[in-house]
Amino acid sequence: MRTVQAAVKHCCLSLLVSQGRIVIAGSLLLNRRAHAHCESIVDQAAELRVETSQVASARIIDLGITVPGGLEAGRRMAQVSMAALGEVTFATSPLTGGPAVLVRTDNPVAACMASQYAGWEVKGDGYFAMGSGPMRAAAGREELFEHIGCRETADVAVGLLETDTVPPEAVCADLAAKCGVETSALTLLVAPTNSQAGNVQVVARSVETALHKLHELGFDLARVESGWGLAPLPPVAGDVLSGIGRTNDAILYGGHVVLYVRGDQESIDQLGPKAPSSASADHGRPFKELFAAYDHDFYKIDKHLFSPAVVELVNLDTGANRRYGKFAPEVLEKSFGT
Repeated sequence: MRTVQAAVKHCCLSLLVSQGRIVIAGSLLLNRRAHAHCESIVDQAAELRVETSQVASARIIDLGITVPGGLEAGRRMAQVSMAALGEVTFATSPLTGGPAVLVRTDNPVAACMASQYAGWEVKGDGYFAMGSGPMRAAAGREELFEHIGCRETADVAVGLLETDTVPPEAVCADLAAKCGVETSALTLLVAPTNSQAGNVQVVARSVETALHKLHELGFDLARVESGWGLAPLPPVAGDVLSGIGRTNDAILYGGHVVLYVRGDQESIDQLGPKAPSSASADHGRPFKELFAAYDHDFYKIDKHLFSPAVVELVNLDTGANRRYGKFAPEVLEKSFGT
C-alpha cells in the first residue's frame, strides 16, 4: 500500500488499479496551475522584459528570442515548467563561487516527470523544438505516463519550447489538438538555451534529471516524497549549441540532488551507485565536445550519463542517508570558459 498511497499524494485525487498498474484518474490540475502562473508573467511583462503575441490564436510568451528576458523571467519560466508545484530560487554555488539555481518540490513526480521533463519532440512544418511543461500531461502521449499516471483532461494547456524560433501556426494548432483544447486555450513559453531565461530554466532541471535516471534504472518513483537540487548557473553562451553544452554540464558535473524516499534500503543500496552521471562511461568530457564526437546525435550518447553529479538518497523509513557520485569542477571550468 505504500506505493499506492505515495502515488495518490503525488499525482491524483482518485485511482484505479488495473492488472497491477496504477491508473490515475483526476489530477492536481497541472495545466490550470501553470496557466495561473503565466497570468502573473503577462501582468508583469514590462518589468520581466518579455513579450506576448498570438499565433493561430495561441498565446506565445517570448522570454528570450526577440526580447531580453532575464534572470527573473527564467525563474518564473522554470516554475511554470513544474506546474507551480515547486520553488525555484537563486543561490551561490559552492563549486564555482558564482550563481546557482536551487529547486525544491514536495510533489516531485507530478512537478518534474509529468510536467517539467522535456519529453515531447515538437515537429512540423519544418519546425523543431523540445517541448516540456504540463501540456504533456494533457496530451498523455508518452509511454512514461503509463508508469506514473498524472494524465489529465484540461481546458487550458501550457507548454515550454526550447527554441530560437516562434512556432508556426500549424505547429500551434497541432499541439492544441493533441492536448484536447482549443488553440486559443494554448499558452507556449519560448526561449533559446543561449538566453538568460533559457539558461536558468534548463539548469532548474536537476531534480527532474535525477528522477528520470531513477526511472530508467527501474526505481518506483512513487517512493519519492520530496526533492531538492542545486546546480551552478553557467555564463550565457554565445550560440545555442554552446548553451546546450554548458547547461548540461552544470547538472552532469556540478549538480547535487537530494531525494527523500521510502521503502526497503536494500533496493536503494543496489541502485544508488548507478544513479549519478559518473556511472556512465561517457562521463568526464564537456557535453559540447561529447556531442560533437557522436555526430550531434543525442541518441548515441550513453543515456545513463544524463543525471546529476551527486545524488543523495535519504530514506524516511529507515533514517539511512547515502550519497553517490562526485563533482568535476575541472570540467565545469573548461565548459564555462573560466
